[in-house]
Amino acid sequence: MNSKIFSVLLVLISSFLTSCSTTKKIQTLKPEADLAAPLIYEKETSFLSFPVSIKLKDIEQQTNNFLQGLIYEDPILEDDNIQLKVWKSAPIRLVDENGKIKTILPLKIWSKVRYGKSMMGYDLYDTRELYFKGVVTLIGEATFNNWQLQAKTEFKSVVWEESPSINIAGRSLPITYIVDPALKYFKADIEKKIDESIIKAMNFQSNVLDVLDKISTPILVNKTYDTWFRINPISLNSTEAKLKNETIFMDLEIVCEMESFIGKQATKKFRKDQIKLNRINKAKDQFNASLIIVSPYLQASKIITKNFEGQEFTSGSKKVIIKNVDLWHKNGKMIIALGMEGSINGTIYLAGIPKYNDLNETIYFDDLEYVLQTKSTLLKTANWLVHGLILNKIKSFTTYSIKADLDQAKLQIAIFLDKYSPTPGVELSGSMGAITIDKIQLTDQAVVATIKTQGKVKVKVEGLK
Repeated sequence: MNSKIFSVLLVLISSFLTSCSTTKKIQTLKPEADLAAPLIYEKETSFLSFPVSIKLKDIEQQTNNFLQGLIYEDPILEDDNIQLKVWKSAPIRLVDENGKIKTILPLKIWSKVRYGKSMMGYDLYDTRELYFKGVVTLIGEATFNNWQLQAKTEFKSVVWEESPSINIAGRSLPITYIVDPALKYFKADIEKKIDESIIKAMNFQSNVLDVLDKISTPILVNKTYDTWFRINPISLNSTEAKLKNETIFMDLEIVCEMESFIGKQATKKFRKDQIKLNRINKAKDQFNASLIIVSPYLQASKIITKNFEGQEFTSGSKKVIIKNVDLWHKNGKMIIALGMEGSINGTIYLAGIPKYNDLNETIYFDDLEYVLQTKSTLLKTANWLVHGLILNKIKSFTTYSIKADLDQAKLQIAIFLDKYSPTPGVELSGSMGAITIDKIQLTDQAVVATIKTQGKVKVKVEGLK
């Protein structure tokens, strides 16, 4: 055999062996990522209901802090023959009496009393200084109006430790007829002082508005993916205050919008001067919250790649394994790039829409199909991969769990419901219902799941400082 014939045979054998090789290199066109449309998050109108309970003892403590020392003074003697100075002599006590606030106010009184008369152009008067003590009782009905807890106190009685009297010429003469009428001059002042002290002690406006201002500041919940959460208070509702068993009860209800979004931090919407306090008969007993879970493509790629570990996809003598997975967004769908080795070497591309399975808390891809160019290439070079059986098996391994993300979302909410104390004397506790996925959306970098939940929250006010 001459050398020319041998060379031709060698080429033919080489071509034959190559055509019979079990490995093929495929060249598919990569679908380039594009920019996702800006996400629009629905604003949920939420009602954060706060059943508030305030111990009468705490109001008593605050009232005593505000009402100190001299509480009334009448410096003029000539108009009614008496000068008065009235001090609080001991701590005020507040008592629940049939649903009304009974105020017991111990007083110390100094008075200068003038007695005698004017005759024939002469003033025949003498004066005496007196010190005596008594206990004044007032009754008020607790109301919550214009951000303030009020008592609407009315003077009811005074009990003297000793009957007011003076000693003249060795005789003790009662002057109750002078002192008791004088009470009418300072009882209105005492009523006003008690009411003002309770209002100062229990004026919620500045505290509530400061809290609303603080919670309305957008919170960065995921720095890597610029994920923000914002509460926008709209108004505040309250029920009427009721006194029972030494405790004042009322329900406060914040009407607000809860928003989640990705991107640049938005400005704060809340304005203190626009918040109105409204009276309602009954507050809603549940809060509604709409939050988001961000599942980055890189994280999801790692999970799905792990799903494919040790898996072979076979058809007769042909088989492939998936070595790596990449994800990105294009035209409102998720592109899944599968890098494979075996009978076929290269990368194939699938496209699908992510959906949520609430039974097993997983993301799966609905209508997952090969992209058009990949399918066309496979039909020419490896049509066995196009068969529905193989595609369905591949599809089953692209499902991934977001249970850990949901658990983290629950944990974040639970922190604020587990005896959370934003300020001394105020404790917040409550419960949260099940979390449900409302919708799945795509961004340039992540799958975003909007979640909804409901719950109950209670605020306990005790030991105010």
